[in-house]
Amino acid sequence: MSETVKLGEISIQVTRKDIKNVHLSVHPPDGRVTLVTPKTTRLEVARAYAISKLGWIRNQQEKLNRQARETPRQFVERESHYLWGRRHLMTIRHRDAKPSVVLDHKRITLTVRPGSAAAKRSQIIHEWHKSLLHAVVPALIRQWEPRLKVRVAAYFLQRMKTKWGSCNHRAGHIRLNTELVKKPRDLLEYVLVHEMIHLIEPTHSERFISIMETHYPSWREARAELNELPLGAEVWRE
Repeated sequence: MSETVKLGEISIQVTRKDIKNVHLSVHPPDGRVTLVTPKTTRLEVARAYAISKLGWIRNQQEKLNRQARETPRQFVERESHYLWGRRHLMTIRHRDAKPSVVLDHKRITLTVRPGSAAAKRSQIIHEWHKSLLHAVVPALIRQWEPRLKVRVAAYFLQRMKTKWGSCNHRAGHIRLNTELVKKPRDLLEYVLVHEMIHLIEPTHSERFISIMETHYPSWREARAELNELPLGAEVWRE
């Protein structure tokens, strides 16, 4: 159960959990603020803590407002597309044959049938993105399973509007956002490890943070880098 604290124009969602320390977060892309406190914390105490951090909250929200945002892709000639954190230019070729995508240095060549719509081009690129992720994700899972002493029963790739990844810890399933193919590879690894640790600890508890610190000590830097990269045209959250 959560409650809301209002500080002027800022609304803060307050959630009580079985933790020892307070966690204040400002989430991209719109600066949504959450405050997770120990179960025994009174609402007025949470409010006082939020007031003491008001300057920091506003500073984080300003950073998000200044952050670059991608415009929706049209999949046309010389349009910029990101792949593993690097910018590539798109070349369109028309041919009455099965569509294909070829990556050559800094150029992505998309071959489509004459008259193909933007939606069809988007679908082709999305399937190509999934193939690139399928080429690297299994090896990462095999690398981290013995370290974390967990087993991923299955993983899935899909467009996700609100998360970079998710975990069904009971089934042992992990889902990854296909947008991660646009980010540096180490950020894909960070999200994957984050979700694999949820197989051990399903909540963002003190135990979860302790396991992250032990196995992926640079997780805070990775999270910050992921949040500082250009945002997609969709609305994304952590």
